[in-house]
Amino acid sequence: MSRQYTTFAEFWPFYLQEHSQPRTRALHYIGTTLALAVFLFAVVTGHWLWLLAFPVAGYFFAWLAHFTVEKNRPATFTYPLWSLAADFRMWWLWLTRRLQPELDRAGVGKS
Repeated sequence: MSRQYTTFAEFWPFYLQEHSQPRTRALHYIGTTLALAVFLFAVVTGHWLWLLAFPVAGYFFAWLAHFTVEKNRPATFTYPLWSLAADFRMWWLWLTRRLQPELDRAGVGKS
């Protein structure tokens, strides 16, 4: 990561480029969905220890994708909060079928 990003708007296209492979994004979606399910389970049941599994569920699949599919360094290591926000944004846009225009604007190939 040679460039320093000072705004989320600058960071967002970079984030999408770092997730250029559909398999990378798919593993992120699995992790994000699982993390949210763990979080909701903990809140609904009051079993707060499950919150310890929240970051593990999300990051396991994301980092697996970066190290095995994308073969790049997770942006989380340099931009932890923006990466988290971007992951949820990417997941939501995918879920609502509005991600492709964002990928196109970022110069990421058709998935």
